[in-house]
Amino acid sequence: MTTRKWIREMPLHAMLLPTVLLLIAFSYVPMAGIAIAFQHFYPGHNFFSSPWVGWENFRYMLQLPGTMQVLYNTLFIAVMKISANLVVPITMALLLNEVRKMWFKRSVQTLVYLPYFISWVLLGGILVDILSPSHGIVNQLIKSVGLPSVYFLGDNHWFPFTLVATNTWKEFGFNTIVFLAALTGINPSLYEAACIDGASRWKMTLKITLPGLLPIIILLTTLSLGNVLNAGFDQVFNLYNASVYESGDIIDTMVYRIGLGDAQYSVATAVGLFKSVVSFILISVSYLLAYRFANYRIF
Repeated sequence: MTTRKWIREMPLHAMLLPTVLLLIAFSYVPMAGIAIAFQHFYPGHNFFSSPWVGWENFRYMLQLPGTMQVLYNTLFIAVMKISANLVVPITMALLLNEVRKMWFKRSVQTLVYLPYFISWVLLGGILVDILSPSHGIVNQLIKSVGLPSVYFLGDNHWFPFTLVATNTWKEFGFNTIVFLAALTGINPSLYEAACIDGASRWKMTLKITLPGLLPIIILLTTLSLGNVLNAGFDQVFNLYNASVYESGDIIDTMVYRIGLGDAQYSVATAVGLFKSVVSFILISVSYLLAYRFANYRIF
């Protein structure tokens, strides 16, 4: 890089500097704490005075009675969320694409997008009240048709599906806008030619719209593989309780309980490191697949 070019680009580097410093301070420097996963860490001691135990914390983690169930819960909930957050937004985008009244279309877009900005702390309290088996509006409607009330947040059968449904309701508005933006990239002349040939709206959707969305669908699907072990700590933590640990406990909540609740910092760090390593592998694979099938590249 020539001196003249460096001087010309100096404002851009200066603009990035605060962000880079924050990234180093809060993302890279704390990575030194990974050493705790290989130690019997004592609070108040530094990394050098705590005894090293090698892989003992990882062996202990795998021998815990609920570890396999927690891993299954995480994968089950995450896969269902990923699937729902693809199917529902695509369906919604296709339906909105057929609306000709722009005021109605924009109003619906705004309404479905608003829940995306509500935090799970606030939304958790709202859902606890709405889904209450005694006075919640949902169970009031269920009982009005002669069915027994359902304890959505206290039944191990219903809790995972409640997590997926509420997460989809909160998030699908954002993904709908992504797919609506992708729809604008489809050549309008294809629809005109199909209309001249006598194709119905359903045929146009099957033969033009869905194939036009296929690249972005493949891209988002492959990139979502990196989130297979992220089942949503904020949501689960604000909605679950001891009665649904069997079906609702995930890796992140397990780390929280072991680390902060039981003060087993070494074991919690080992669990978190295990998740991070697996997530890193999955993210790498997902970007490789995204480049292979959707020609998506980071650099």
